[in-house]
Amino acid sequence: MAMRGRRLPAFAATHTARQRLLPALGQHTKLARRWQSTVGTGKTGHIEAKADESILFVDNLFPLKLSSLLLWRPWKAQNDVPELLKKFDKTSLGVFDPVSLVKRAIPDSLSVNITEVIPRTKEGGAYVKFTHPGDTSASEIQAKLSQALEQNPIKPWFSPFRGISTGLVLGRPWLEDLYRLPKSRLRVEFVPAKDSEQPDELSQEALYSVFRRYGWIADITSQPPDSKVLPKFAYVDFVLVKDAIMARNCLHGFVLQEEGSKAATKLRLSYEQRVKPHNIWKWISSHPRIVIPILAAFLATFTVIVFDPIREFFVKHHVQRSLEFTNSKLYKWLKRQTSDILSLGKKHGSDAGLNALFNHRKDLIDSIKSSLLESVDTFVVIQGPRGSGGKELVMDQVLEGRKDVLVLDCKPVMEARGEAGTIRKLAFQVGYRPVFSWANNLSSLVDLAIQSTTGVKAGFSENLEAQVVKILQTTASALKEVSLAGRKKEDQDANLSDDAYLEAHPERRAVVVIDNFLHKSEEKGIIYDKVSDWAAALVQSNVAHVIFLTTDTSYSKPLSRALPDRVFHQVTLGDLSPQVAKQFVVSQLEANARSDEKAKEDEKGGDGSPLKTDSQGRQDLQELDECIEALGGRLTDLQVLARRLKVGQSPKKAVSDIIEQSASEILRMFLLTGNKTAGEGVDKERKWSVEQAWYLIKEIAKNDSLRYNEVLLANTFASSTTSSATNPEAALEALANAELITVKSHHGRPATIRAGKPVYQAAFAKLLEDKVVKSRMDLALLTELSKIEAKNIDKAEQELTVLAGLPNAPAQASDRVNYLLGKLQASQRKIEGFDKEMGALKKVLAEEA
Repeated sequence: MAMRGRRLPAFAATHTARQRLLPALGQHTKLARRWQSTVGTGKTGHIEAKADESILFVDNLFPLKLSSLLLWRPWKAQNDVPELLKKFDKTSLGVFDPVSLVKRAIPDSLSVNITEVIPRTKEGGAYVKFTHPGDTSASEIQAKLSQALEQNPIKPWFSPFRGISTGLVLGRPWLEDLYRLPKSRLRVEFVPAKDSEQPDELSQEALYSVFRRYGWIADITSQPPDSKVLPKFAYVDFVLVKDAIMARNCLHGFVLQEEGSKAATKLRLSYEQRVKPHNIWKWISSHPRIVIPILAAFLATFTVIVFDPIREFFVKHHVQRSLEFTNSKLYKWLKRQTSDILSLGKKHGSDAGLNALFNHRKDLIDSIKSSLLESVDTFVVIQGPRGSGGKELVMDQVLEGRKDVLVLDCKPVMEARGEAGTIRKLAFQVGYRPVFSWANNLSSLVDLAIQSTTGVKAGFSENLEAQVVKILQTTASALKEVSLAGRKKEDQDANLSDDAYLEAHPERRAVVVIDNFLHKSEEKGIIYDKVSDWAAALVQSNVAHVIFLTTDTSYSKPLSRALPDRVFHQVTLGDLSPQVAKQFVVSQLEANARSDEKAKEDEKGGDGSPLKTDSQGRQDLQELDECIEALGGRLTDLQVLARRLKVGQSPKKAVSDIIEQSASEILRMFLLTGNKTAGEGVDKERKWSVEQAWYLIKEIAKNDSLRYNEVLLANTFASSTTSSATNPEAALEALANAELITVKSHHGRPATIRAGKPVYQAAFAKLLEDKVVKSRMDLALLTELSKIEAKNIDKAEQELTVLAGLPNAPAQASDRVNYLLGKLQASQRKIEGFDKEMGALKKVLAEEA
């Protein structure tokens, strides 16, 4: 209001002052028109001054940031702001009117006459056109005006620390309304003053002398001498933006001639965005050998600090099953409320059969349970053929009701495609999350790009081995926390260290069950090596008990390497005896019959008569002994038999279907696979041949068991013509892993060979009964034997040719010649015999459908 008070006497000044300000203030419509003049006189973009007129530029009349608020309408900013300020003038805020600031800035002592005021909103100032007496120059007037403003500064409301300043316009201002905001850097272009003249490039000294009067100059940068950009230019960097604004508005279009130059030069000024020097980024990009390892270490540290605790949390709760809905109180309450309503008889049938099996294996179950209560740093290894019930024995009996159990199934991990899939499956098995398996592929590309450009391996990506080790180490840390979760400060041995406590309380340790160990071990053996080492570290540090479930008889090799000088607790599961097998099948049938009868009685209301079991009502079960003798005691086969009997099949029909199905499976997987591995969809060399598989099938069908060494000496194994099956022991091991055969050991060495499953014995015989299959396979076998004998003949002939070339036919070589001739004759007789047999087989194939 004080400022408002000072404005009233100003309008009551002398008549001369009124006449001097009248052209600028005039009527309201004329004032509005002149405030809206943004492109100069005649809309040419320049301000035209008469001979007796001069122009001043007054800055700090508008806030510079005001144009930033009108970014969405920059082309109308010149018009909108004066209109806004005129509205202020009509109210009590008229003190903020820039016209009053201009009027106050020009003292009455200056005999000047203001003819026009042209605002420059985006530059925060205005051009003031005035006339002055002829005896006073414009420079003198500007000097007096600057001295007056220095003695009595006028500070606008938005700038309490800096007052208004003025500058005499020396050039020809360009009133462009482009969207170019003021900057502290000016681009000074040297253009010709006349079209016929060539402008001279001003030196830095000349530029300094011209621009220094407007403020502090930070730097002057001349155009590079090799630059071909026209017109020539230079950069003038001011310390403050306001100084650059003053210089640009006062010197744009200024014509000068440097001393010693022939032609005059006109200055064309424009604002330029200064490129900030990125010194930090420049140093980083120029020192990749230092920065990249530091960045990799930082990322690794960040991962450890942020993600590892989260992953340990999820692994811990995965082991404890605390986040599963089945362990929640709500689920347990619902289960108690609905247990009498829902029928669970189907499950009881399976449980009854397994209980009969577990009663037979009670000694094995007790021995495994006792080992989990002892502080012995070794593994428990349960080995048995597929379908022998090893996993059910461990999970349903040994670990029944036990908490803190981690099951690691190797099968989905080994069957996953690619490294990313393997990592994802392994992480899922142990509850390791979050896992960014896809990020490693991206990191590998980045690592490759950095290495190809800088020659330094960044180390962002990790190979499969490193990622597996990382997951297993995190799992080990979580397992230790799980094992120590029940420890309390009130315990008598609370003063013991963690390791000593776990050693003293083996019953508190978590249990790790590694299922399907060595499944497809030839493909990703590194995973089994790391899992074995991890399991050895768990048992040696007393963190957890480890149980291995495997069908591979060669499990001792990787486990002995990981845990040497230790005796494993080995449990071997075999097929059930006929008596136990029959009891298993009958118990499942009886449990199923009781469930069905009870359901019927509940529907009818019940008459109190005793329940009639399935084994009592079916007369065909008398032939069960004979059928089980042919089927064998493999648990999976017995379960299939029980299911078929439940649906009403007779035992003979059920066993016949099972044998026929097994024969078809053998035919598809081992005899008609061509050059593809059984079960695989891509070409892959096997370690056995079709002829070797047929030889074993044929011989085992005739004899229940074969001597191991006798098979090794057979021509089909010893001299196989298949390139991938030349190693007979590797071929037998591969066929054993494929479960076509089973190799029995005696005193630690392989002794006998039997069918892979008991039902395969009958399936082998079934295949021999098929004339077409037998003739086709025998023909292939005889063809290979003929090739073997042909090779023997070729070798004998080559050696005889060498001996025939000896000079004078030495008598010492006669015995060798006779031996080779006899061998050649024997091979020829065998080939002739094979040809006769092959002819008969071809006749069968031609006649049989």
